Order: sequence, then C-alpha cells, then structure tokens
Amino acid sequence: GSPRRLLLVSNSTLHGGGYLGHCQQHIQSFLGEKVKRVLFVPYALHDRDAYARIAREKFESLGYGLDSIHESCDPVEAVRKSEAIFIGGGNTFRLLKALYDNCLIQEIRKRVLEDGIPYMGSSAGTNVATISIHTTNDMPIVYPPSLQALGLVPFNINPHYLDPDVKSTHMGETREERIRQYHEEPNTPPVLGLREGAMLLVEGDKATLQGVTGARLFLRGKKATEHEPGTDFSFLLTDSNLQNL
Repeated sequence: GSPRRLLLVSNSTLHGGGYLGHCQQHIQSFLGEKVKRVLFVPYALHDRDAYARIAREKFESLGYGLDSIHESCDPVEAVRKSEAIFIGGGNTFRLLKALYDNCLIQEIRKRVLEDGIPYMGSSAGTNVATISIHTTNDMPIVYPPSLQALGLVPFNINPHYLDPDVKSTHMGETREERIRQYHEEPNTPPVLGLREGAMLLVEGDKATLQGVTGARLFLRGKKATEHEPGTDFSFLLTDSNLQNL
C-alpha cells in the first residue's frame, strides 16, 4: 500500500471562525506528535510574507513550528528536508505556476508518495493535490505550463462546492452544471465537490470524508450522489475501480 497521508480541506476559514479554526483538531490529529515543523507554501497569494505570518501564528498556537518555502534560498532543498507540507489557499493558477517555476512538482510527489510525509492542503492547496486544476473555481490570472497538478490522488476535487440556491435569480451555470460540462469531455476523472467545512482524510489506500458538512460526488455519465461525513471514499483511490463505477 501507499504510505501517503493527506488532509485535503475545502476552505481555510469557515463562517464565524478564524483561520483554520474549524479544522484545527483534525490538523493536530493528522500531524501528531512526531512532526515538529511544517513547511508552508504560500504561493497562491501575492503577499507571501503576510500569508506566512498568519499561517505561522496558527501553527505555533497548535504546537508546531512553521517555515515558509518562499523564505528559503533553495525551495527544492526545503521540500527535501521537510517533515510535513501545508499548501494554503488563494489563486490555484498562480499556485500551480509557482510550483512548476520552482521545480517542485516531482519533489513534493516523491516526499508524499514515496517518503510518506504528511501533506495538508486547503482550497487551492487541495486542488493542486489532485490530478489537475480543471475543476478549480479560480480565474486563470497567470498561465502555468500545464494544468496537470501533483496527482497525489487519481481524481479531482472542487473545493468550496456550492449547492444551487433555489431563490437566486442568477442565470449563470450552477457549480453542478459546470462540473457536468467538464465530464462531457472524454476520459475525465471523478470530481468530489467538497462543501465548506468538509475535508478528505487519505491514509494509504483509505479515504474518509470528515468535517461538519457533506460532499457531492460526480462521475462521468452518472447522476451525482450525496455523501455525509464518515463516508468511505477509498474506492476513488484505485484507478482500476474507477472504470467500473
């Protein structure tokens, strides 16, 4: 089995709470006592210094030191020495471009998939953990060399998933319609719509939905299905299984 350990969070801030407040117990349980320092990747936001300060304050309050990769003169070496990686939210295109520009795609993959260090993502950081960023909600403000992402899981995620508002007069596509359009293209993988307050815990070949809200699963050619916290999504981790769904 794979040694990978992932905590993929839909959003950094839940209405009424502070930064990572809604998932801080999950973070502590996920990182445990072995991890002393976390490598933070703030590439999704323009002001990396300010972003690192916010993240550092939060992780220190939870008992972990935090180093921001943008402060390192050698980002690749920083990944190689890291005990755990946290990639924060912001613009997914900006984030993925920076990961490519700094030659970090393969390095992060190796550390997570081969060495088994914990990987945590929120929002854009969750998007880049998947096969591709095709199902991000963000505007393509910069142009990464590819939309292919880290591929730590063999499917895609739509963070901040929004259900249609029956009272809304907005005539644009709903999130569900946009994901369906994605699945009109051939050979497109499943998409897990993670509502705000939801997260996916991946431990080896086991994936479990956690948090306070549910998720919606979209499979190409099938009707979307609704899932509550506690759902076992391990089947999504096996490529061969996906062909039979």
